[in-house]
Amino acid sequence: MSFEPYQLGSLIHDAARLIRKRFEQQAISYGLSSAQWRLLVHVIREGAVSQARLADRLEIEPISVSRLVDRMEQAGWVTREADPNDRRIKMVVATEKAHEYKTDLRAMAGEVFEEAMAGIDPASRETVLHGLATISENLTHSLSNSSTAMKDKR
Repeated sequence: MSFEPYQLGSLIHDAARLIRKRFEQQAISYGLSSAQWRLLVHVIREGAVSQARLADRLEIEPISVSRLVDRMEQAGWVTREADPNDRRIKMVVATEKAHEYKTDLRAMAGEVFEEAMAGIDPASRETVLHGLATISENLTHSLSNSSTAMKDKR
């Protein structure tokens, strides 16, 4: 099967959408939406994270992060703490409950990724992952350069 370059965006979008839906199906057993799952991954990985940074990472509005954190706080997944350097900033921190489930959540993610990569041999999996990482790096670099160029024009 051969692909045309213009199909790249559609294929990546469709794969990401389907992976997200599959995560949602799996995460529901923990009472988590896919957005809550993604937020929890960032908080567990990075430690205390500001709501503004989470909004940036999740590519959603700050008010949406606030609502998301409200629900997760009520469910016992995260807490809010004042930033020691700036008490106006609220940091989101994973609770003991979140850390207790970390292994289960990672296993669930592994199952979803294994399902997504079924039928792809190990060497091809490595190629796919390397290719996607390279695409991300290339576009991150391009976006960074574009932002700098736009600022210079002002």
